Amino acid sequence: MKIPTFKLNDGTEIPSFGFGVFQIPADGSTYKAVLEALKLGYRHIDTAAAYFNEAEVGKAIKNSGILRNEIWVTSKLWLQDYAYEDAKKAIDTSLNKLGLDYIDLYLIHQLYGKVDEAWKAMEEAKEAGKIRSIGVSNMTPKLWNKWVPKFATMPSVNQVQFNPYFQQRELREIMADAHVTLEAWAPLGQGNHNLFEEPILKAMAEKYGKDVGQIILRFEHQEGVVVFPKSVHEARIKSNKDIFDFELTSDEMDAIRGLDKNGEGMHDPDAPGVEEMLLNAFDIHAND
Repeated sequence: MKIPTFKLNDGTEIPSFGFGVFQIPADGSTYKAVLEALKLGYRHIDTAAAYFNEAEVGKAIKNSGILRNEIWVTSKLWLQDYAYEDAKKAIDTSLNKLGLDYIDLYLIHQLYGKVDEAWKAMEEAKEAGKIRSIGVSNMTPKLWNKWVPKFATMPSVNQVQFNPYFQQRELREIMADAHVTLEAWAPLGQGNHNLFEEPILKAMAEKYGKDVGQIILRFEHQEGVVVFPKSVHEARIKSNKDIFDFELTSDEMDAIRGLDKNGEGMHDPDAPGVEEMLLNAFDIHAND
């Protein structure tokens, strides 16, 4: 079944369901997983400079035999490269590692430091045809109000943590006004045991002949959220995508909305010290 698309505020069509490669090692594992996902019908791959696996993503795309214009590729700019000239170089570096002439979506990975300079470089890269759409990641309402008014171009996407326990209501209201699409990282709550034991989700899974993960992903899809669950297991890669042959009712959607815990997230971009922690955790130039 062909994966539906959502239209972004810049007019491009993004596949609403994709494959994420965060924490998949660049030891052949990323190549194998992406190639398998593409064989199973995925057409949207989400990577980042700080994932250290762009080259394997690009190799899998090249060897898949699928036309380039049929695959949506996202990558992200890391904190160390936000200064204007550094950002321009980083975009070219990602293109080279991916082996691509253009990147479909390019995001500012974390909203600290010289964000305005990075955004300018991304806007220029889009104008030059190196990037089709630009967006942000991990942008909270507080960070939105700090940065977006300074941007000449409205972001097309904001990629943030999202799952039934953490539904980002305040942020989604702000984004809706600007027609910005939400992408979910950790759309399955990183396997949160309590979430997968929720009685209403288990009941829906039984009703539709699905597993709880598929119910969660279907809910997010119907909410207009782009999702890209990660797995290195073929059976799970295949089953995650099997959510387009049923539809949750409005009452069922409301019931899942009721699971929101109003801000229970694993990562708080507004917390003190996060920028320093992230810079220390990911040195993307360590092996340069």
